Amino acid sequence: MRWRRLTGNRLSLAALCGILLVVAAALLAPWVAPHDPDETDAEATLSSVSLRHPLGTDIYGRDQLSRLIHAARVDLLVALSATAIALTLGATLGALAGYRGGWVDQLLMRAVDAIMAFPAFILAMGITAALGNSTANLVAAIAITHVPIYTRLIRGEMLKARETEYAEAARTVGNRPRQIVLIHLLPNCVPPLIVQATLAMGFAVLTVAALSFIGLGIQPPQSEWGQMTAEGAGYVVSGEWWLVLFPGLAIMATVLAFNLLGDTLRDVLDPRMRGVR
Repeated sequence: MRWRRLTGNRLSLAALCGILLVVAAALLAPWVAPHDPDETDAEATLSSVSLRHPLGTDIYGRDQLSRLIHAARVDLLVALSATAIALTLGATLGALAGYRGGWVDQLLMRAVDAIMAFPAFILAMGITAALGNSTANLVAAIAITHVPIYTRLIRGEMLKARETEYAEAARTVGNRPRQIVLIHLLPNCVPPLIVQATLAMGFAVLTVAALSFIGLGIQPPQSEWGQMTAEGAGYVVSGEWWLVLFPGLAIMATVLAFNLLGDTLRDVLDPRMRGVR
C-alpha cells in the first residue's frame, strides 16, 4: 500500500527515478563516462555542445559530461556519509535526552541550542575553514550542522513514546532502559527519521556544492558540481554558457528530487497525513 502511494504520485515517482539515475551513474561512473574526467585536450578547449562532447568541454578541454558523472560520486558520497553520521549521533543523543529527561535532557538541549544559534551554512564554513577543506573535514562539518535536527526530532518523539502503554508494559516486565529504548521505543521513531534524512540529503548536496563554489570544499583537479560551476562562472559573459548551466542543473535536479521524495515519504509514513491530499 505504501509503495503504491509512493509511486502513484507522478512527481514523487519522477523524483525517485531521478535519484536512482544519479546513484546508478555515480556507481558506474568508470564504465558509463565517455572520457577520462581528468584527460585534457588542448585542441578541444572550451568546445560547445557536440556529438563528441555532448555537454561541451572546459578551459582545459576536459569532457563536461564525464566530469559531471564522476562528480556525482563525490557529492553523493559526502552527503550520504554526513547524513549517516548525523542521523546516528543525533538519534542517540535525542533518545538519551528524551528518555532520561532531567539534567541530561537540559544539558544536551542547551548544547543543541548553542549549535543551532549559528546558521547551518555559516557554521559549516567556519568548521571547514578552521579544520581544512579535506573530504573528511567536509563530511564532519556538514554532519555537525545536522546533528541538532535529529536530536530535537527524536527527543520529541521519545517524550511521547515513553509515556505510552507499551513502554510502561516493557518497564513492568523488567526490561532494562537500554532494551526499552532500542527495542520498544526507537523503532517507532523511524518514520520521521527517514523523512528527515531524505530531506537532509538534498541540503547536504547543496552544502557540498556551495562550499566547493567558494573554495572551501572539494579541491581541483577532483571534479565536483559546485567547483565546476565556480570554474565556469567567469566564462558566462564570453558565451561559454555550458560551463555553468549543466553543473547547476545537476545540483538543482538532485536537490529537488530529494526534497520531493522526502515530502512524499512524509505523507506516506505519517498516519496523520493520510487523506489530507
